[in-house]
Amino acid sequence: MYVVLLTFTAPMEEVDYALPDHAKWLEKHFQAGEFLAAGRCNPREGGVILTRPMSRAKLEAILCLDPFALQHLATYEIVEFAATRTAPELSALNEAVVQPV
Repeated sequence: MYVVLLTFTAPMEEVDYALPDHAKWLEKHFQAGEFLAAGRCNPREGGVILTRPMSRAKLEAILCLDPFALQHLATYEIVEFAATRTAPELSALNEAVVQPV
């Protein structure tokens, strides 16, 4: 799994202008089952995306097509982690526990 931390690098007016396209991009990846959660940081200096497990190369390819990336409005920090303990709602993503067949 990954936590992606976005940090805005442009004025908020530019970020707000690109926000509808960014929201469509997010929706596409939620529909594809690749993203689990996304939202703004508080204070609004960036955002966070929680992804399902995938290859880092695939995630980097997805992120490079974010309108925020295409317009150079944000930078991305990718934090990979293996979920060894989860809430019951996320048990299917717990990589440390063998899942029933």
